[in-house]
Amino acid sequence: MPIEPAPTQWNLDLGQAQPGEDLVGVGADLEPGTLLAAYRSGIFPMGLGVHGGGVLGWWSPDPRGVLFPEDLRVSRSLRRSCAGFEFRVDSAFEEVLAACAAPDRPGRWITPAIARAYTELHRLGWAHSVETWRDGELVGGLYGVAVGGLFAGESMFHRATDASKAALVHLVSLVSPTKALIDVQWRTEHLATLGVTEVSRTAYTRLLAEVLGEPLPPAFGGRPV
Repeated sequence: MPIEPAPTQWNLDLGQAQPGEDLVGVGADLEPGTLLAAYRSGIFPMGLGVHGGGVLGWWSPDPRGVLFPEDLRVSRSLRRSCAGFEFRVDSAFEEVLAACAAPDRPGRWITPAIARAYTELHRLGWAHSVETWRDGELVGGLYGVAVGGLFAGESMFHRATDASKAALVHLVSLVSPTKALIDVQWRTEHLATLGVTEVSRTAYTRLLAEVLGEPLPPAFGGRPV
């Protein structure tokens, strides 16, 4: 089971958040207790530019991109692709994180400080990678934070066609035994083809309250159901 870290010193809530504004705060820290308090409140960190002077932003998109496991759409071509991959969980967390933070990726936002913070959260059993392998080579994957029935996706990458989409499909299979919600932060056209939709911040916080008390899926350290 994950190890609960020391509580944060910061008051992280959405009481002052304005409708339609995604950035809800700056500053604070990346201690494990702060990160978990943020996710439990519907907030996540993202650096304001990799070269932005170390300014840390806290975000709660309105609307929020989410995937309900029952809404997953898998095309025939993607299903064929999935059959050609091997899937693993947490066998190469730091490799997945490094691939997501690669300097040549457009819009790169994962700073060294954020990478260190999520590596520590992984060590404590809260952050996880879902990996796509082929012929012994890591070709895609995603990482995020699992708290109860919430999986908060942070980033994904691929080095083979459909490898990141396949990782998301496998993630759904891992969380489906529980009442689950997959947070993808923002809906994109790419993710919409898989069934990702948008909900208001108010609806997201209500859904969050419903899933946080659910059992953690066994793949992420929870007890078998």
